[in-house]
Amino acid sequence: MGTDLHLLTISEASRLIAARELSPVELTRAFLDRMEAADPVLHCYLTCTAAAALAAAQRAEEEIAAGAYRGAMHGIPYAVKDNIDCAGIRTTGNSRLLVDNVPKADAAVIEKLEAAGAILLGKLSCDELAHGGPSDDLPWPAPRNPWDTSRIPGGSSSGSAAAVAGGLAMCALGTDTGGSVRSPAGYCGVVGLKATYGRVSRRGIIPNSFSLDHCGPMTWTVADAAMMLGAVAGFDAGDPSSADVPVADFAAALSGDIRGLRIGVVRHFYEDDLPASPAVRANMEVALATLAGLGAELEDVRMRPLDEYAACKMMIQMPELYAVFEEDLKARPESFGEVFRYRVTPGALVRGVDYVQAQRKRRLLADEYRDLMGRYDALVTSGIYGPAPTTQRFERKGKFTKPSITVAFSVTGGPAVSICNGFTDSGLPFAMQVAGKAFDEATVLRVADAYERATPWRARRPAVA
Repeated sequence: MGTDLHLLTISEASRLIAARELSPVELTRAFLDRMEAADPVLHCYLTCTAAAALAAAQRAEEEIAAGAYRGAMHGIPYAVKDNIDCAGIRTTGNSRLLVDNVPKADAAVIEKLEAAGAILLGKLSCDELAHGGPSDDLPWPAPRNPWDTSRIPGGSSSGSAAAVAGGLAMCALGTDTGGSVRSPAGYCGVVGLKATYGRVSRRGIIPNSFSLDHCGPMTWTVADAAMMLGAVAGFDAGDPSSADVPVADFAAALSGDIRGLRIGVVRHFYEDDLPASPAVRANMEVALATLAGLGAELEDVRMRPLDEYAACKMMIQMPELYAVFEEDLKARPESFGEVFRYRVTPGALVRGVDYVQAQRKRRLLADEYRDLMGRYDALVTSGIYGPAPTTQRFERKGKFTKPSITVAFSVTGGPAVSICNGFTDSGLPFAMQVAGKAFDEATVLRVADAYERATPWRARRPAVA
């Protein structure tokens, strides 16, 4: 396996580690070597914790040899978006404001991964404070898309998506307020899962929007996402939004069988509300035919226009984000990048009555979504409007002028996963979203996994020079 260890999935590596056929130390070294070779091109990592990773891998190896195997994540190398606290490790949010910030405690998700025996490789780049970027005036260079380094990986979990796609981390954690896990996952051809609001604790994560923030796994396969979600999900009394709901065995739900499942197709998101490229639309037809061929019952459905979800999200997120950083924005605006300042300052102008009305509208939209999901097991729609833009085509005003195709499932709060569903003629990933009922991640993952098993896309990896 030697030089190809960085291409293993969690599923493959965990079986080998449990059977004592693969050393966690050897596996960790393979990712550190890959990081050394490829990160000067991709710029995924802001902080590498090589020495601590090797020490943790040695402990994991000794525990497993002594018969104390903890489960699927034991000995698995992972990395984490740099807005998630790790005790004693710099956590910056890729902002000069926090360039010297060293938290004293782990975020809840890090506590859970440590308890599961996973190996932290380091902290990954992101758009500034999960909202502003890419930008040339941030402390570190912006990550590049492994499929084409002239293109962006998407945001705000940019380094997480690029690291998993490029083989610099077996899996990663990202955060998602309006699509910041799913959008970069789509552009980079990886799996990005936003679980139900409240399923995964946000304690110890730099806040963006208290009402809309999520944290979730980014992996190469759906099965890997199920394993990682199983490790980080669960009630946390330290997070006021955390839901005390039993955690299912998500990996066990991946039967490969979706015969008879009722799937609603939300075409208008990518055909009418903001038309996707012809290639995206044609590719979605092929993907839908695959789901039908697997025995699912497909039916076109309509939700509210994307603009309604996007406007609701903006009127909630902007004042909440501004409230987090108002004092620093007034006292030292130069500590923030230009793109972040451009995007966050309008939050100061949102009236209290408009914020309250947006929260009321969100409740209405969530109720409508719950009623819709009473008729379907899952929904599918596109994950992107077109392939990843080049760095020259990035528009800072895009957050205000173009609704993200991911935003509806952020506002309504249900689970949604982005998966690769093909490639353009030039080799750039397409993406499809699968969404579902609140706290029914198992069915969402089941549908995504069945599609993934029936298609060849996971055999294709980017070549990073």
